[in-house]
Amino acid sequence: METWPGAAYPLGATYDGNGTNFALFSEAAERVELCLFDDDGAETRVDLVDVDGYVWHAYLPQIAPGQRYGYRVHGAYEPAEGKRANPAKLLLDPYAKAVEGQTVHGQSLFAYDLDDPEQRNDDDSAPDTVRGVVINPFFDWNGDHAPHTPYAQTVIYEAHVKGLTERHPDIPDQIRGTYSALAHPAIIAHLRKLGVTAIELMPVHQFVDAASSADHAHANYWGYNTIAFLAPHNGYASGATAASRCRSSRRWSRPCTPPASR
Repeated sequence: METWPGAAYPLGATYDGNGTNFALFSEAAERVELCLFDDDGAETRVDLVDVDGYVWHAYLPQIAPGQRYGYRVHGAYEPAEGKRANPAKLLLDPYAKAVEGQTVHGQSLFAYDLDDPEQRNDDDSAPDTVRGVVINPFFDWNGDHAPHTPYAQTVIYEAHVKGLTERHPDIPDQIRGTYSALAHPAIIAHLRKLGVTAIELMPVHQFVDAASSADHAHANYWGYNTIAFLAPHNGYASGATAASRCRSSRRWSRPCTPPASR
């Protein structure tokens, strides 16, 4: 796969209309592999050989929005010194702007054996963990602009994306509990009737959705377990094929959001 040196800034995956720059900070790494996944989950690894100020980076001209990716970091494994580099573990980009999937909790996610913490565990975590998604950062606001409501006239409504819209009788079933439902005329009318001028959302960055994949009784309703601060939580997305839409055009005019996981 063709790679160029790229740049150490900005961190994360940055699409510029022609290709994508990948940059990851790691002071402990001795080698970093960028892992690219296709629609079938097949993995392609690309070594990041350029390093500036502990930032490992590369520019891939053929990578477009919708690409799923993660990292494998090679380095010292010395738990007593707090070093647990293990390339068997697929790592989520901390600067990912979109995330696909949900974590399936189990042995593969841990660098050590759960029954014997002194023993290293080399199970591949890729099938059981989330992946970053390259997004298109360009957005056409179509003339939309901030209302600039004076503070003296501002009424802020704190809302939970799912809680506000999941059971509203006028919201279509297919978008209940999602970002799209927040913009439905029924919700807008409700807020205006209350005199609300601004809405503040409870945590919407990507968080771990449940204590375990099989125990939905312990779902993380409030969202206070963030794993990606720059990515909107994919469980609130309404479009199940958003990532495929991103891949359909290298110059797609809307920012990519990850598929829904409802």
